[in-house]
Amino acid sequence: MATIFSVALKTLSTFPKSSAAEYDLLYYLAAVMAGTAIPTVLALMITHSPYGRYGSPKWGAGMHPKVAWVLQELPSFLVPVLLICYTSSDKFSASLTNRVLMGMFLLHYVQRTFIFPLLLRGGKPTPIVPFILAFMFCLYNGYMQGRTLTQYAVYSDTWLHSSVFLTGCLLFFSGMLINLHSDHILRNLRKPGETGYKIPRGGMFEYVSGANFFGESLEWFGWALACNTAQAYAFFFFTICNIGPRALHHHRYYLEKFEDYPKTRKAFIPFIL
Repeated sequence: MATIFSVALKTLSTFPKSSAAEYDLLYYLAAVMAGTAIPTVLALMITHSPYGRYGSPKWGAGMHPKVAWVLQELPSFLVPVLLICYTSSDKFSASLTNRVLMGMFLLHYVQRTFIFPLLLRGGKPTPIVPFILAFMFCLYNGYMQGRTLTQYAVYSDTWLHSSVFLTGCLLFFSGMLINLHSDHILRNLRKPGETGYKIPRGGMFEYVSGANFFGESLEWFGWALACNTAQAYAFFFFTICNIGPRALHHHRYYLEKFEDYPKTRKAFIPFIL
């Protein structure tokens, strides 16, 4: 780990402050992420994301779920932090808007990387293939969002007070609270010593089977609005294409497993889907 960290620092030290080529690259990366979201959602509608209850040995040796989660999410936190420390421009230091938006991004990943795994109870081993895919995505997105906000995103002095920014912030923090509360409900479904699955109740679970996924999607929609960058919108679009099918699979699973499962619940979006 120390070797990887030192190599990363050495690489970052060679980064130019900014360049037209990298500016174009960041838009290309956003286009690729948005473009791959379509085959991703189509594939995940046919099969399951191979982790958790849908994990299988055919996807590789299993890793401890807590260790896998920390390592796969870490680039989304570590890469932007390193970019801030070693490559950020004077513009980033002077721009409250850029720092607020980056702070919101890092706030999410502090929780998802360091707090969420510690609260996990049990859990099935994570196959190596989905772990690698998640790690590579977080590395890709951490760089794309980090460089955009530390180097290239430009906001007017009034953006912090605009209705778009304020609406985005409201949606972001509302989504985060829904996500945290939904995770709390899921963690406490079973009493000590109990096994198997139960019907989640309370909070947004009264409206959708994938309340945690809805909360995370709302979070990133709000952040994309607040950022108003192609890179942030691409991330939001990929997110819903990636976790939306999982919510649909969960919904189908609950309906098949529990005869008394609430028929009025939707899968992913309250009252709609």
